[in-house]
Amino acid sequence: MKERRKRKGVVSWNALFWCTLLLVVTSIFFTTTFFFSPFDLQLSPLPFISETPTTISQPTITIRETVILPDQALIFLNYPPSFRFHTKHDLLCLYFSADSTNRITQPPIQLHFARLREQIVRCKLPPRGNSVSLFIKSDGVLPTKDSSTHPWTPLVYEALFDRDNTTIVFVKGLNLRPERFIQPSTLNCIFGWDFSKPKFFLKSDVISGAQEIIRCNTPKSVIIGQEQSQSIKVTIKERDREIFPSIARPGLRPRYSNKSTKKAHEICICTMLRNQARFLREWVMYHAKIGVERWFIYDNNSDDDIEDVISFLQRIGYNISQHLWPWVKTQEAGFAHCALRARSSCKWVAFIDVDEFFHIRVNGDLSRMIWHHAKPGQKVGEIRILCFSFGPSGQREVPREGVAVGYTCRLSGSERHKSIVRPEALNQTLINVVHHFHLRAPFVSVDAEKRKIVINHYKYQVWEVFKEKFYRRVATYVADWQQAENVRSKDRAPGLGTKPVEPPDWPNRFCEVRDNGLKNWVLKNFLDRRSHLLPWQPEFQNRIRKRRRRKDKTQRIVLGKNLF
Repeated sequence: MKERRKRKGVVSWNALFWCTLLLVVTSIFFTTTFFFSPFDLQLSPLPFISETPTTISQPTITIRETVILPDQALIFLNYPPSFRFHTKHDLLCLYFSADSTNRITQPPIQLHFARLREQIVRCKLPPRGNSVSLFIKSDGVLPTKDSSTHPWTPLVYEALFDRDNTTIVFVKGLNLRPERFIQPSTLNCIFGWDFSKPKFFLKSDVISGAQEIIRCNTPKSVIIGQEQSQSIKVTIKERDREIFPSIARPGLRPRYSNKSTKKAHEICICTMLRNQARFLREWVMYHAKIGVERWFIYDNNSDDDIEDVISFLQRIGYNISQHLWPWVKTQEAGFAHCALRARSSCKWVAFIDVDEFFHIRVNGDLSRMIWHHAKPGQKVGEIRILCFSFGPSGQREVPREGVAVGYTCRLSGSERHKSIVRPEALNQTLINVVHHFHLRAPFVSVDAEKRKIVINHYKYQVWEVFKEKFYRRVATYVADWQQAENVRSKDRAPGLGTKPVEPPDWPNRFCEVRDNGLKNWVLKNFLDRRSHLLPWQPEFQNRIRKRRRRKDKTQRIVLGKNLF
């Protein structure tokens, strides 16, 4: 009896085997049926959605908008905060058409950093009937679905918040005449994110307008949220016309500078250039010697590696900033833009080109010349200085010593003038004609004494350099060299015509007076007595590098001897 009760509590091996086998077969059958049944497509996926984590779209680089200029395309990129900026070698400009599978790629002309997380890519113009996008070599094609493409005109292309709670708007396509005002009541400024939705517009009154520059009141809500609303745009609307297309998002207001506070720099220079990198060293070094402390370089679509030259000058101590200004024939607007940027840090700003040099004919530097013509209390807001145009001076190749030493023969009479301006004295319209500005009351302009200071304008250089002028003029109201307009203007070369064909007597033209004044001053103050080189010559830089290498080598040898 006791043995029988014991057996009832024990499962036989035979029963255990069959139970296990049944369990395995059932599991295999269930698994096979669930995963491979032909009817599983009819099952609703809803029960599994709650088990799958929600997919979050990853931030990507996007094309904000594209502007088609007469000779190139500008593509504006937005970068998420965590992304590194691409280099020129990471990208390709991509050209395609809607009805073709053929795609063409080309390297970009240049890349430029804009504000915050933005970058501007310059590409060659797309072929007729094609669109342009970008191809990132590591990630593929950037979509253009949500971006806008604008022709160059009409377009609101730049804007700045000014410190008096106004907004400066730069517009192409108003077609206003030079130095003429516009009736403010015929325009409105419009702020918003999407100009196709009138419900979200903020309209404001225009205070003044002239040439390509419109000044309007900034809405209070925009002022309050200025730092947070970096994506807000501004445009204009003429009476009985559609809203102008716009890519302009105003920059932050310059910090207000109390009049009693001394400016950081006494004298600055603003210039606009294109492909002048090889002349920049001499121009900067020379003007630093006579008292210029800060340079604002507005780059009008250079493709000659000007960034390398500016970086070199920055490394050796010159205070230079490069600002991309790609807009075609907008020099007056660019100078107004630069005057606003320089106002907070510069007491005086000169507006000259890279082929123009202040020539001080008496003892003293540029600061002394300014003081002489604009003594305190006289309310002088602008000093106008005569320009004398130099010719090729018999040269057939670019002078190795630079323009000031290489070109010494000029026309006898002066041509035009250029100005040194107090930014605080400018009229609210910011009207200028490149050579001078309009001032607000009570400020006045004065003419500099030519026996004390003039400008050497190396206008007619060797043909290799001069023919670059035929590409395009930067001033809005000056006809290009190829156009048969204003052929007798002082902005042209007398008797040259409209084609870039070198006249046989070019090296000897425009030579009426031998003028060695600036040449002698440069040789006295810059020539290295050991090498007989000037500091902007490439050979001089090579000698400096060799000296440094020898010095470093000597120091290492001495250090090694001391260690042992």
